[in-house]
Amino acid sequence: MSTVTITPDAIEVRLSAVEKAAALRTDLRVPRSAVRSAEIVDDALRAARGLRTGLGLPGQRKLGTWHSRAGREFVDVRNGQPAVRIHLDGHGYTSLLLGVDDPRAVVAALTGA
Repeated sequence: MSTVTITPDAIEVRLSAVEKAAALRTDLRVPRSAVRSAEIVDDALRAARGLRTGLGLPGQRKLGTWHSRAGREFVDVRNGQPAVRIHLDGHGYTSLLLGVDDPRAVVAALTGA
């Protein structure tokens, strides 16, 4: 399972070796200055839309990059796990959809709420 770390300077998503292979990418680091907003997502598996590059197990797991008209979104979610969507500006991804244990704490850390 990936690890999401929020520091004063960045959001870091560390993937295991198997997750890197499934997602077709390495660990991800996004500067905090790129964060526009963050929100809690109730049904993360349904929230990921578009064409994917990576792993998609229906009803269980989504991991990789989803491409849509809105842009590219990095997705790392599991069935039954709470998630946050982090909207970005000036980055290769337009958003991140991440499964986390405490979505309220993540949103508060990113928005200062």
